[in-house]
Amino acid sequence: MHHTPERPSAAVLLLHGGRAHSLQPVPRLALARLRMHPFAWRIARRPWGRQTLVASVRYRHRGWNGPHAHPAQDALQALGDLSALAPGVPVVLVGHSMGARAALAVAVTGTVRGVVALAPWCPPGEPVAHLRGRAAVFLHDEADRVTSAAQTWDFAYRAAAAGADVQCVPMPSGGHAMLRGARRWHELVADHVGAVLARTPATHPGGRPPKGQG
Repeated sequence: MHHTPERPSAAVLLLHGGRAHSLQPVPRLALARLRMHPFAWRIARRPWGRQTLVASVRYRHRGWNGPHAHPAQDALQALGDLSALAPGVPVVLVGHSMGARAALAVAVTGTVRGVVALAPWCPPGEPVAHLRGRAAVFLHDEADRVTSAAQTWDFAYRAAAAGADVQCVPMPSGGHAMLRGARRWHELVADHVGAVLARTPATHPGGRPPKGQG
């Protein structure tokens, strides 16, 4: 847990990145996990964040591992744990890379209001119908050499066509690790999480509609 108010009115679950294939356990101090900590801190520092439970998932395995989709399984378990701690509160999932793929996959769960996906891994053909009626915000540096921004925008377009409330934010820097210009990544993510929880547009989204929507 990063932040646990006595009576939370909302929850944010952070899902870090990983690998396509690996059954190795995730070290406690894995860089991918640590990279999500500044996002958690920034969210908890917002006025609305004081009453928001902020937690992160620690996967059993470092990899997605094909049809096993281990991180998605772990995310579902974490959502169940959150529900026990804060029953009925709205939840926003914030995922990076493989974690964003997991977040998008499990957003069908009833209390999930939306997903903020950072440099997401969005393979062609991933399902989108379950995102209908939910918010989906995508931030990606188009110079990312690890995951494809073009595939992200394609996923976002399909999600919007399926009825999701989609925003795409092409980031001017950061690459895949979101290190260059990190402060802007942190601020924008907190803005969008707050907007999803409030069901309002972000104050300065800096984005554009997905392909074919504008």
